[in-house]
Amino acid sequence: MNDIAIYTEGITKKYNEMLAVDGIKLEVKKGELFGLLGPNGAGKSTLIGMLSTMLEASSGNAKVWGYDIKADSTKVRKSIGVVFQETTLDQKLTGRENLDLHGRLYGLAKKERHERIKEVLELVELEEWADQTVTKYSGGMMRRLEIARGLMHHPNVLFLDEPTLGLDPQTRNHIWEYIKQLNQEKNITMVLTTHYMEEADRLCNRIAIIDHGNIVTMGTPQELKSSLGGDMITLGLSTEDDAQKLKAKYIEKESEDSITVSENKVLITASSGERAIPEILKISSQMQLEILSVNLHKPTLDDVFLHHTGKDIRDSGSEKAGMKKHGRMHRRRR
Repeated sequence: MNDIAIYTEGITKKYNEMLAVDGIKLEVKKGELFGLLGPNGAGKSTLIGMLSTMLEASSGNAKVWGYDIKADSTKVRKSIGVVFQETTLDQKLTGRENLDLHGRLYGLAKKERHERIKEVLELVELEEWADQTVTKYSGGMMRRLEIARGLMHHPNVLFLDEPTLGLDPQTRNHIWEYIKQLNQEKNITMVLTTHYMEEADRLCNRIAIIDHGNIVTMGTPQELKSSLGGDMITLGLSTEDDAQKLKAKYIEKESEDSITVSENKVLITASSGERAIPEILKISSQMQLEILSVNLHKPTLDDVFLHHTGKDIRDSGSEKAGMKKHGRMHRRRR
């Protein structure tokens, strides 16, 4: 267990009758950049809340950096940094003052605070903006400052909850570069929650796909995509009823291929896409079903999610209220 940074055994969170996290078992290795991929409302932020001791688990247990989240909560908090989904920076303070306040809350001596502020500002390339109030920062700059703040006290584990949510593509790419650099050069264990497939694919060593509070599958991005095998075919039809009819008929003829329906789309995992497409077009013609579109591609994480959950990833925003609550709890407990 010496190489394990995070360990959970049956960790569960209930809100009255709602099961937000359902008995998750998980191991994250030291130095790993681990992703929790899933739609908003899947339980990702709730799991982070429990691991960072901001939420009390309903049942089960977990250890972070060897410390029990219940019995050793103070030691856990000293071992971690957290970048929340929504900003918790003090907008009236400068970047330097935000970092200094965070250092004081963690008990860093004055000399160490000043040295560390200089280091983390250089790391996220905000030296020139250090003495500007946060109100003058762009969204990407605020994100970089929050990452710097999370690193102030030399955490062993950094939790990043939807770190690029709402950012433009160019800024998102820059944040990805900072995250990757921190993980590789500083060997910081990171747990990143996201509903962006590309983000998880590009950054994470391993990914757990989570939906409705459960981990439905887990592995490296390549392992997850390779697990589907063959080619992915997506066909668009006029209605979901037509899609279901086509699925039923295709299964009769090609029982070895995997086939799923999502709304008016038919998704097929076939050993040979070139062979399967003419066959399915022939079937649709015989059934007088209109095919509106056909797409052939190698498996992606979108396909993996759809294969295991039967639906496209959602973005309902239902966890935002929970994250605001987590942020308030975080500020009260520090």
